This record gives sequence, structure tokens and C-alpha cells, in this order.
Amino acid sequence: MSAQVVVRHAEARDTEALRQLNALPEVYHDTLQIPHPSFEMWQARMSQPPAGRRQLVACIDDVVAGHLALTVEQNPRRSHVATFGMSVHPAHRNRGVASALMAEMVNLCDNWLRIERIELTVFADNAPALAVYRKFGFVLEGTGKQFALRNGEYVDAYYMARMKTR
Repeated sequence: MSAQVVVRHAEARDTEALRQLNALPEVYHDTLQIPHPSFEMWQARMSQPPAGRRQLVACIDDVVAGHLALTVEQNPRRSHVATFGMSVHPAHRNRGVASALMAEMVNLCDNWLRIERIELTVFADNAPALAVYRKFGFVLEGTGKQFALRNGEYVDAYYMARMKTR
């Protein structure tokens, strides 16, 4: 029997686990993080988050297996919009971590934060992420050519969004 995935608000005690997660090549390859994140940077992210930021972690047996940072837009004309970034530890992939984080994020947006539109960017070659985003109702809206530098080459990203269903 597989262990249950528990999603909760990220806390200061998760700082080192989040630093370690984002230091993994398999993680920063598919995110906009860069190698060798410092503890101080993650400590600042956890202790001084920007306005509108909420961070969730998914744990298996009390070990951080995934992370999702949700940002509600602060511009009054875009206060109905949120964006997010997510990462899952390679050792815990294909165990429902991404789906658990996505389900809780969608619940927060739809039922608690008055969010009508959730936006994201994802590298065009990240098939596992694309699958989970589509599972939660995200649709492709466009392509950003040469969106970001990864391993010395510019790669494309997709712009996707999910509108709240009534």
C-alpha cells in the first residue's frame, strides 16, 4: 500500500527541504530555478514572501515530496488571476504528488480566493507536466519561442490557463 500524500501550507521548517528539492538537476531542468540555490535565498522566500504568495508542500511520510507556489496578481485589474510554479521530487514522481498539489491549489483558487483564471508557463517538452495540467482543465493559449535558457540552449514554453467553471 502506498503512503498518503498530505498537502499543507509550507512553513519555515521546510526551508532546507525546499532548497534541496530545487537543487536537484531533474527539478531545475524543468523550472526557472538555477543550480546551487542558497539557503539564504530560500530563507528569504519563506520569511518574506511577496504580496499574494501562498506556498504549499506535499508530504509523504512527513518528507517534502513536492512544492507549489501560488501568486495572486496584485494589480486591481488582474486580481482575479493567479499564477503558480510547481516541482516534484524525482523520487516521488508518479505517486500523485502533482495531482494532490494541483487539486488543493484549484480548491483554494475556486472556493477561497475569488480567482477566475489560473495561468502558467511550462516548457513545451515537459510531457508529464502538460498531462497533469490538462487533467485539471488547463488549455494551451500560445507558445513563447525561445522562452528561457536551459542547459545553454533557448527552449520554447507554452502559455496555458484554466478558467473557473460555474
